[in-house]
Amino acid sequence: MRLYFSLFLITLSGHAFAQFKNIKLDEQTETNTAAEASIAISHKDPNNIVAASMQDNVYFTKDGGATWKKIKVTSPSGVYGDPVLISSSKGTFYYFHLSDPTGEGSKNEKSLDHIVCQESTDGGETWDAGSIIGSNPPKDQDKPWATIDDRGNLFVTWTQFDKYNDTDPNCQSLILLSSSSNGKKWSKALQISQTPGDCLDGGNTTQGAVPAIGNDGKMFVAWSIQEKIFLDRSFDWGRTWLSNDIAVTEQKGGWDLKVPGHDRCNGMPILMIDKSKSIHKGSLYLTFSDQRTGKDNTDIWFMRSVNYGDNWSTPLKIGIDSIGKHQYLPWMTVDQTTGYIYILYYDRRNYEDNQTNVYLAYSNDAGLSFKDVKISETPFTPTDSKSFGEYTNIYAHNGIITPIWARMDDGKTSVWTTIIKQDDLFKTQSKPAKSKKNK
Repeated sequence: MRLYFSLFLITLSGHAFAQFKNIKLDEQTETNTAAEASIAISHKDPNNIVAASMQDNVYFTKDGGATWKKIKVTSPSGVYGDPVLISSSKGTFYYFHLSDPTGEGSKNEKSLDHIVCQESTDGGETWDAGSIIGSNPPKDQDKPWATIDDRGNLFVTWTQFDKYNDTDPNCQSLILLSSSSNGKKWSKALQISQTPGDCLDGGNTTQGAVPAIGNDGKMFVAWSIQEKIFLDRSFDWGRTWLSNDIAVTEQKGGWDLKVPGHDRCNGMPILMIDKSKSIHKGSLYLTFSDQRTGKDNTDIWFMRSVNYGDNWSTPLKIGIDSIGKHQYLPWMTVDQTTGYIYILYYDRRNYEDNQTNVYLAYSNDAGLSFKDVKISETPFTPTDSKSFGEYTNIYAHNGIITPIWARMDDGKTSVWTTIIKQDDLFKTQSKPAKSKKNK
């Protein structure tokens, strides 16, 4: 009887903490970069998932992740990283990325005169030549992100530099916005940030704009500069904006963080809106990381607003609080069919060195509380002598969650994903963190 009971407990424990199968999509070679990935699920066919990684890699599956195919995407403007993928309600995929027509761009001297949007109507197998966004030579464009409303209108925000990495104190960085009804023709870029930053791509640079739009045309954009996170909003599909940006919260240490083992590590804000049919519809969710408790203790924070950004909840720490340990590079998504929130991030809670795991925090109560679970099968140890990339990503739709991340082994990066079902995830057991009510 005791043996049977022990076996039962082992079986129950194994089920509660079952490991999610990790899928390697790509790896770095001498001719291939694999980092800074993005992912999206078709809203028409949830078995169709498309992912991308820098510089020009696209991966797609039509059987729910059982098998994947990889292609190289080209455009007349060139494909130069910072991939962004979104899906329309009709299952059309849009792939945004930087361009480098000269083919000579580098981290220190870019020639990025615009952003490109390419479209796929066959589940990621083929892509059109693309449309141009923000063509403002000799200005440089960087770090785009995009969203789509229920009408199929597309919106993309990004940072524009007078000249990337210029030390001139008069050189400015700004947040711009452009929109399109079909992904073919784009509106003239509109400046939405009031406070300009410098051009050094650091903490005093205006960076990290992520747009979020509700089905009623209310649109919001958050970004970081000078150790603060700002928000701007429009109630008419992005036509008019506030005359003064809203200062949401302090970001101690700024967005340009130093985490051992990484050549770069950002804590830029990720903004989402609840468009589900739940009682929380219209709520804004914000996640970011900073080093308010010291440079050896990076933390991830979550905030929510139920009044369009006027007031925000007290920052809630994501993950188990381990003093002197780093939790960093978060990305967030909302499953708009349920309103559930998912945050992907790296975590070193279990180690005294730079070994790193990938965790997923999740909430079914609009962020009042979170549970978390480790989703990487094994840890990895990055080295700051090699380029790792600055982004993770995650997408959720109709109860399917698809995180995507990079890891580094022996100085080489690789891109990984896992396919998680909502019902399986919520069987895991972890102590939730409680959030305070809005101020």
